Parts: sequence; C-alpha cells; structure tokens
Amino acid sequence: MKPVHIRRTIPASQVLEEITEIWCQWRRQKLPLYLFLAMCFNLVVAPVVYAATGEQLSRSQSWGLGLLGLVTLGLSIYLFFVMFVPEKF
Repeated sequence: MKPVHIRRTIPASQVLEEITEIWCQWRRQKLPLYLFLAMCFNLVVAPVVYAATGEQLSRSQSWGLGLLGLVTLGLSIYLFFVMFVPEKF
C-alpha cells in the first residue's frame, strides 16, 4: 500500500493578508524590532569582548557583558536626549 500525500495549497489572498497583518504589527510595535537589532549587533560585540579578555571569560559571560555594554550605551544616549531636549518627552 502506497502512502497518500495530501497537498494543500494556500490561496494567494490569504498569504497577502498575513503579510499585511505582520506589516501592520511591525509598524505599531517598535520594541521587538529594537531588541532584534540589539541582539544582532551583540553578535558582533560578543566575540570582540571574548577576544579582548584573553579567553578568561566564557562565551556566555562575554555575550552578557556585551549586552550589558549595549544597554548602558543605549541608556546613556536616551538620558542625554532627555536632559537636553525635555520638551520632546
């Protein structure tokens, strides 16, 4: 007995609706995008931290240290703008 393969096709209109929904959610919610970009940037920062410490830190520790540095830099920039342009916030 041969196995029966059921092939389901998704209509193009449904795919277009899903893409539109994802686009609308992305436009409204910026935090997930910013977190994703920070994680991608940390993929560059973590190996630099790991190499700079002479391999005394583990990879997870250097990844966490790189992420901590990015958060500190982001907060510094945010507080700088809050102090000098308070009308915007």
